[in-house]
Amino acid sequence: MEMFSLKNKTAVVTGALGLIGRQHCIALANAGANVVAADLDKHSAQKFALSLNTESIGVEVDVSNKNSLIELVNCIKKEFNGVDILVNNAAINDMFENPKTVLEESKFENYPLNLWQRSIDINLTGVFLCCQVIGSEMAKKRKGSIINIASTYGITAPDQSLYINPNGDQVFYKPPAYAVSKAGVIMLTKYLASYWGKTGIRVNTLSPGGVRNNQDEFFIEKYSSRTTLGRMAEPHDYIGALVFLASDASSYMNGANLVVDGGWTIW
Repeated sequence: MEMFSLKNKTAVVTGALGLIGRQHCIALANAGANVVAADLDKHSAQKFALSLNTESIGVEVDVSNKNSLIELVNCIKKEFNGVDILVNNAAINDMFENPKTVLEESKFENYPLNLWQRSIDINLTGVFLCCQVIGSEMAKKRKGSIINIASTYGITAPDQSLYINPNGDQVFYKPPAYAVSKAGVIMLTKYLASYWGKTGIRVNTLSPGGVRNNQDEFFIEKYSSRTTLGRMAEPHDYIGALVFLASDASSYMNGANLVVDGGWTIW
C-alpha cells in the first residue's frame, strides 16, 4: 500500500469547491498529500482547506487567466516545495437562465456563441494554461503526475433522449461545447504525455460518468438504465481512481484515459 501513499507531496486541485472537486481534495489529503484547493471563491476555498487533515491551503484562481495562474505558482512556492500533483478539475456546464427559452437556446442551431466560447475557455483552454504554467514548473523538477478530468461525453456523443420527460417532451438538449471541450482535454493529455514523458512527468486523463446531483427523477432513471451497474455515480466513486493516478501505483501509466463510468461507454 506504500505505492498509494502521497505523503510529503503537494497536490493542486482546480475547481476544488465543485461537486467532485471537494472529494478529490479529501482523497488526496487522506492519502497524505498537502492540498492546494484552488477555486474562484478565495474565502470558501480557505475555509474548505482548513477542514482537510493535512497542511493545506485555499487559494483564488481563474484558470482562464495566465497571470492568475502565475500568482498561484508564486503562492505555492512560498508555502511548499513546488507541485508534485496537478488535478485539472475546473470546468463548467452551460447554464441557461430562462427556463422558458432553454429548449430553443440549447438547440445546436440556436446555441449562443458566447456560451460556446466560455466553455472552451474554461474546460479546454483552462487545462492548457494550467499545464503550461504549473506543469512547466513540475517539468523543471523532472517528476510529477498531471491528471486531467474529462468525461464520458468526451468519448461518446450525448444521448439527447435522456432529456425527454415522461410526457414525451424534449425539455433540453445537451449543447456541443461540453463534449467538444472534454474530447479536446483527452487529446491534450496524449500530446503532453508524449511531450513530457521523458522528463518524468506523467499526464493521464480521468473520465468520470454522470454524478447524481438532484437531477429530475426521469433523467436519473434513464441515465441509470444506460449503465451496466444500473445507477449514476456518487461523488466519492472517483476517489480511488484519482489516488491511483496521482501515486506511484500508476508509475507506468502515461497518456492513458482511465474511464470510470459504471459501464456507460461499453455499448
